[in-house]
Amino acid sequence: MNPTNERPHLLVVATGMRLFREYILRSIAPQYRIHMFLHAEPTWEKDYIEAWTVLETTLDAEALVVAAQKLHAEQPIDGVLCWDEARILQTAHVAEALGLPGGDVAMINRCRDKHLTRTALAAQGVPQPESVLVDTVDDALVTAEKLGYPVILKPRALAASLGVVKVNSADELKANWAFAHDTTVPEAPHYDVKVLVEEFADGYEISIDSAVFQGQVTPFCLARKEIGYPPYAEEIGHFVDAADPLLADEQLFQVLADAHAAIEFTDGVTHTEIMMTADGPKIIEINARIGGDMIPYLGLQATGADPGLAAAAVATGRTPELVPDRTMVGGVRFFYVDENDTVLDSVEFDSTDLPATIDQLVPLMEAGQTTSPPPEGTLWGRIAYATVVATSLDDCRAGLDAAEKALRWSGKVKAKEPEEATS
Repeated sequence: MNPTNERPHLLVVATGMRLFREYILRSIAPQYRIHMFLHAEPTWEKDYIEAWTVLETTLDAEALVVAAQKLHAEQPIDGVLCWDEARILQTAHVAEALGLPGGDVAMINRCRDKHLTRTALAAQGVPQPESVLVDTVDDALVTAEKLGYPVILKPRALAASLGVVKVNSADELKANWAFAHDTTVPEAPHYDVKVLVEEFADGYEISIDSAVFQGQVTPFCLARKEIGYPPYAEEIGHFVDAADPLLADEQLFQVLADAHAAIEFTDGVTHTEIMMTADGPKIIEINARIGGDMIPYLGLQATGADPGLAAAAVATGRTPELVPDRTMVGGVRFFYVDENDTVLDSVEFDSTDLPATIDQLVPLMEAGQTTSPPPEGTLWGRIAYATVVATSLDDCRAGLDAAEKALRWSGKVKAKEPEEATS
């Protein structure tokens, strides 16, 4: 370890999009010496990091380990941190090789592989929807009949509700099988058996971000999820209320603790999604990383508890300090076009006469880009987002409504290619 008067040396693997992740580096940089592994020369990251290594790829666990061991021999590393879903497993290999917190590859894989999550939770009787891994649409039809419609089709390997769809009948299942089976992202892991058929849990969905230190689970951000575009599960917004009554729900936090114990999660940060049903909370999934969609940022604005510092602390084997210093409500809303294959001419916000609660107004796309609403444009179809910080949930919603009215976008639907004539 470094001398006590020296900031800990933290290795960070990749960054993600600046708009969604810069706030984490901004928090960590004053208290840690950050070395970053990237696949290209850093740009904006240079404001926060002391040094970096450019690798051909940051997806190759073996290459990451070799580079980390070389760095560790020259400048001992105190912790390894990653918040990119596609790289958390590889990062665990690095932590394991260096003997650092979070270096349990099997633990991380029990989060990364949703079937392994379900299996571990079931073994300990943690409340969750019944789930069956299926190989073919025929297997899915048989399973759905046993579980009873409606059911959820869910990819085994993805996050952010990608490929998730609710089906109410055999016909709907057959029509949506390809959506669940074939939806992917370039860096997702490959499984021969890809789809889970799950019991439909009726209720409302929340997420809880937690710092876990030597098995002790400390929640620091509870968000209520806004879902749109049924039967798909597009996450169109989130709210974090520092005075949310669920923060006093003992059953909820017992289920959270039991879930972490079941998957044997000892050190790191998690983002747990939970369905609040009439029968109590049920675990939907546990992700071994800090939450996305600006959720931890909203928590920081609403409570003052810093998610980046919590993540860095547990990564370096230190007790996280999570002391709220305010009671606010933070919200985010994402915006989309109306029709498939829309070529954008412009995306902007009219900031005239907007309420003081507006925090950020952020275009995500530019003129010339083509996009679609969900399900074709799931997640990456978002053209802009707004964040609001207010003293009440009603004022937060009102601010987001005002931001939505202030959004100005224009575009036209791309002309379809003429079909080739057949003789």
